[in-house]
Amino acid sequence: MESDPNSLHPCLSCGACCAGFRVDFAVQERSDQGGCVPEGLTVEVTSTISRMRGTDHALPRCAALTGVVGKHAACGIYEWRPSPCREFAAGSEACERARLRRGLAPYPW
Repeated sequence: MESDPNSLHPCLSCGACCAGFRVDFAVQERSDQGGCVPEGLTVEVTSTISRMRGTDHALPRCAALTGVVGKHAACGIYEWRPSPCREFAAGSEACERARLRRGLAPYPW
């Protein structure tokens, strides 16, 4: 059975996680250090830790997030996103907290 091409994954109408958490990861994940995360979208925290630009603001919003949270959102570097983003689980407690902070309904499972 083929999936409906018009039905989007619920995360593509959310983006709350990308506008809700600080995203720290090892500097080795940056493109200038042999990894995939574009260096220009990161800030150095320490000699061993980098952070996605924008996620340390009072109202965080990852520099790689495109679109409008709760409407249509996507990661502009999805294939190259850092490990914390790869490990983040849709529908997890952290996901639900991020959605709640943005006034969004629980994850649509």
